[in-house]
Amino acid sequence: MPAYWISNYRAVRDNEKMAAYAALAAPALIDAGGRFLARGLPEQVYEAGLQERVVVIEFDSVEAAVAAHDTPAYQEALAALGDGAERDIRIVPGA
Repeated sequence: MPAYWISNYRAVRDNEKMAAYAALAAPALIDAGGRFLARGLPEQVYEAGLQERVVVIEFDSVEAAVAAHDTPAYQEALAALGDGAERDIRIVPGA
């Protein structure tokens, strides 16, 4: 069953750290089997929706998504980001 890695960016504090993270994270997650489905600010929000950056990545399974997070390559990306952003990341199984 597919799984979805959903990142909501509550705040970006340092654009240079974000750029360094993005340069490392995208290849690391793609190499781990991730497929980027959506990236960017919402075009429209409803109810309690927030105007914050969202990233959705599809993986073949929850296990694959968790394993992608734990790879040395993605951990390097996290180190580059440091305190450059406040995020909410969740991995959700597909229906």
